[in-house]
Amino acid sequence: MFRAFSKFILWILGWKVCGVFPGGDVKKSILVAMPHTSNWDFPLGLMARSIIKTRVTYMMKSTMFKPPFGWFFRMMDGMPVVRTKSTNFVDAVINLYNEHETLHTIISPEGTRKKVTKLKSGFYYMALGAKVPLVLVAFDYGKKEVRFRAPLYLTGDKDKDFEVIEGYFKGVKGRNPEAGWAYEA
Repeated sequence: MFRAFSKFILWILGWKVCGVFPGGDVKKSILVAMPHTSNWDFPLGLMARSIIKTRVTYMMKSTMFKPPFGWFFRMMDGMPVVRTKSTNFVDAVINLYNEHETLHTIISPEGTRKKVTKLKSGFYYMALGAKVPLVLVAFDYGKKEVRFRAPLYLTGDKDKDFEVIEGYFKGVKGRNPEAGWAYEA
């Protein structure tokens, strides 16, 4: 039911979901969503997730899981991330992937809704360590599209892999473009 509702709402708003989520042949992946410039990215992501018919968890700062809305984020498959102390988060996520037969998690490598000039690289090391592909997801407010790229299998050459990752998101306009990583005035 939520899938039909999501399709209807996106249609009313003029949005479409493009590309193909890998589905059954790829049992594990890390989805990389950008640009993350607004709180509106969350409901947009939930609707896109319902359309691809795949359980995708997401990581969010742990403070969001406190009352009054914590129950909602948990119900929607959220995983709290503790950001106040030094943790070996990359290894913890790799272990999660090793413990599960199927797992898809979405991450924003910007790490914030504010302007950044460099992407965080934890997602890269998570995927490399867990031996899972990346699925790049563009939230393009300019074209009103949520675009999924075919799985990207990492080579281990970070510079080469980041060239592909960053290239995919060049020119993608966030809701607040000036806050986007690749935004150029």
